[in-house]
Amino acid sequence: MLNIALFGPPGAGKGTQSEYLITKYNLFYISTGDLLRKEIADQTKLGQEAKEMIAAGGLVPDEIIVQIIEKTITDNPDSNGFLFDGFPRTYIQAYILEGLMLKLNTALNCLISIDVPMEDSVARLLNRGITSGRSDDNEMVIRTRLREYSEKTMPVMQYYKDKGIFYEVDGRRGIDEVSQDIEKIIENELSQKLFNIVLFGYPGSGRGSQGIALAKAFGLEYVATGLMLDQEVLHKTEIGKRISDLYENGQLVPDEIVVQLIEKKLASTKNVKGFIFKGFPRTLVQSYILDGLLKKNGSFISQIIEIEVPTLELIRRLDERSQTNRCMPYDTSTSKIVHRLEEHEIKTVPVIEKYKLLHDVKKINGVGNFADVFERISAEIEKGFKNMR
Repeated sequence: MLNIALFGPPGAGKGTQSEYLITKYNLFYISTGDLLRKEIADQTKLGQEAKEMIAAGGLVPDEIIVQIIEKTITDNPDSNGFLFDGFPRTYIQAYILEGLMLKLNTALNCLISIDVPMEDSVARLLNRGITSGRSDDNEMVIRTRLREYSEKTMPVMQYYKDKGIFYEVDGRRGIDEVSQDIEKIIENELSQKLFNIVLFGYPGSGRGSQGIALAKAFGLEYVATGLMLDQEVLHKTEIGKRISDLYENGQLVPDEIVVQLIEKKLASTKNVKGFIFKGFPRTLVQSYILDGLLKKNGSFISQIIEIEVPTLELIRRLDERSQTNRCMPYDTSTSKIVHRLEEHEIKTVPVIEKYKLLHDVKKINGVGNFADVFERISAEIEKGFKNMR
């Protein structure tokens, strides 16, 4: 997702720039005022609560505002991201947005402030008042609004300056020039953004071969936990010796070891467009681990793809594989194959269901020859890269 907060004093031209950004980057516009009015008009539970508070002369609390924002984000999964206009307004709301973004497995990419000196803002708003007929476009009210904006937003701007994602553009320039300045900031942000794919599918769906080919085609780093474990054993590293001992005793490799290897992979891999994960996460616990690992490295899951193949076809493929040098330990008998498929059903399908709530999981028909399936998956990945821009 591309998530932007757009700041600027009254009269800075946020509305005009918002319209441009929404269209260019397929963003969903979030204005807390607009959202509150819609909730009230739709007579939702949150809208009714907000209406009662406003009628009593009070302010709508952050608790209600954040619920409305969360609902808006989850109700619009097809958006490439969100443009926040006028939120966060306070230092506390900055922390609230940070927590909400973490919960939704995303982040605010940048806060862009359109800087306009007070006297320029006053002149613009007074000029607007001549044609708009708005009662609040008089000099006393305008200066009060501008002072209030400055007092409230300065701590918020400092919060994002400290995070290193605060940018400022000169709002005194023409509309097109301001648009170009904002676009440069966003394009620079996107150029540094990694595209991370999680590839799901039952054993026999072709995840491994497709993952390797896709990584090569799109400039991604292929991350397969099984392959990394085997490499550690082959090179007889300290971790490899521990893995060998676990294998010999018939034990599973704990997440503690797997995480170390993935963390090392993420930290050491340079000059790639992103990562494609196969075989991780397999469990709900591992899904939270992956979210945390990517967040630690300033990144997130960009796309989730599930390769779908009918059960009988999976069994046929795994049985055929058992007769080749690509045979896996669970391919050696029908009962082992069925057990492995059941294990995926029990442990990994809940992971996919979890991600469906946070991401748009792309289902790809995995039936057919390698090239056909590769073409289907590639088409989805190309769409994902395009949406990043």
